[in-house]
Amino acid sequence: MDSQDRKMIRMKDIVREGDPILRQKTAEVAVPLNQEDHVIMEMMMEYLKNSQDPELAYKYQLRPGVGLSANQIGEDKRMFAAFFRDEKGEVKELRVFNPKIISHSAAMVYLPEGEGCLSVDREVKGYVPRYERIKIKYSDEKGEQVEMRLKGIASVIVQHEIDHLNGIMFYDRINKENPFELPAGASAAELF
Repeated sequence: MDSQDRKMIRMKDIVREGDPILRQKTAEVAVPLNQEDHVIMEMMMEYLKNSQDPELAYKYQLRPGVGLSANQIGEDKRMFAAFFRDEKGEVKELRVFNPKIISHSAAMVYLPEGEGCLSVDREVKGYVPRYERIKIKYSDEKGEQVEMRLKGIASVIVQHEIDHLNGIMFYDRINKENPFELPAGASAAELF
């Protein structure tokens, strides 16, 4: 095994549902970041990029993901990586530390096919209502405060990851009595 393989996150490194770390609120990360937190972030981002590359995903048996939170790899740290294409087809690469949702729309959206999670090895059917638009505040890698407005798929992905950092699993938001019932006025999120 070469040094690249030793540092690469694989599916065996992803914490699965039932592990207590997925149910606790994560600890704030000190900014500016220390070297360890930089390395963890780069490893998470590398996993997402590799998992979306069909050749590498097959070679290393990686499930595709668009977001990964530190607690999903066993780290009690309030940080996540996201790598995805937005509604315009633009590649978005987010490295987020200590995020907070500071405002959100009243309008709700959901992914018609439902949500999945690298920490959940089973299919969970049902709609997960999310805010259509959110405004978040977070620290970047240099420790600078950033405010960002997100909508559509970006908003859904970021809410899913912030939920992880707060000990909330996506299926906690599905209506228990009727998994396909949505709040009044919720609409399907636009996917590329």
